[in-house]
Amino acid sequence: MAACALRPVTQVALIGVPTDRHSSLFRGPAKAPAAIRAALYSDGGNGSAECGLELGVDFTIDDQGDAPLAEADGDDALIEAATRRAAKPGVCPIALGGDHSITFPIVRALAALYGPLSILHFDAHPDLYHDFRGDARSHASPFARIMEAGLATRLVQVGIRTLNRHQREQAARFGVEIVSMRDFEPARVPVLDAPFYVSIDMDGLDPACAPGVSHQEPGGLGTRDVLTVLERQQAPLVGADIVELNPDRDINGMTAIVAAKFVREIAAYAIRRGRFAP
Repeated sequence: MAACALRPVTQVALIGVPTDRHSSLFRGPAKAPAAIRAALYSDGGNGSAECGLELGVDFTIDDQGDAPLAEADGDDALIEAATRRAAKPGVCPIALGGDHSITFPIVRALAALYGPLSILHFDAHPDLYHDFRGDARSHASPFARIMEAGLATRLVQVGIRTLNRHQREQAARFGVEIVSMRDFEPARVPVLDAPFYVSIDMDGLDPACAPGVSHQEPGGLGTRDVLTVLERQQAPLVGADIVELNPDRDINGMTAIVAAKFVREIAAYAIRRGRFAP
C-alpha cells in the first residue's frame, strides 16, 4: 500500500483505548481514559500549553470517545480501525491507554498510512520481550512486535532503567537507540529528522511525579525532562499515546493531571510543528 501524503496538522483527535488485558501485574489501566479526560477538562486547570497556544482558542481536540473494546482477541483490529478513522488528513491522533500493548496496533495503522515511522518512547522499561510469561502481546512486548513487523525505521527509548540481558539482546538485534536513565540528559536524546510518533509510558516518570502506575520504578524522569525532550524536537508528529496510568494506584489524581498536561503539550506541539511539505 502506498504511503499517504502528509498534510499540515490543524486538529488533534483524542481516542480512549480502555484495555488492560495484557497487563502483567495489576489491572487498572483500562480506567485511565476517563481519569485523563476528567483532569484535562477540570476547572482546576486550564487549556493553555506552555508555548502559549490555548485549547479551544488556538487549536481544538476532537474527542472521539473510547474504542469499543471487548477485552478479547479481536481488540487489535478495533484499535487499528479507531486509529484509521482518527488519522484523517491534517489530524494528529493521541491515544489514551490502556496498557502499553495498544501501541502495536496503533503504530501498525499509522504505518499503513505513512510508511514505517520514527518513534520516540519514554519508559522505565524497553518493552522488547519476545514474549512475557507466554504472552507475545504483553504490555512488555509491543516494541518487539513493532520492530519485527518493520513498522519503525528508528526507535529511540528514553528513561530506561530496567534493561535485563534478554532485552539488551533484543535492543541490539533491532538497532534500538537507548538513552538510559543513569546517562540521561535532554541533550543526549536524538533530535529526529523525520515525522515521528511519541509513546509515553507514565512509569517512565519517577514515582514522585507519577505514583499512579502499575510498575513503579524509582530513579526516573521528571515531568520537565519529558517536556524538554519533546520541545527539542523539530519534526512533524503523526501520532502519540499516553499509557499505563493506573487510577487505582494514583494519589489525589496527580498522575492523571500529569498525563493531561502531556495531552495539551503534545497537541500544541503537533499544531506548531505539523507543517508538512506536500
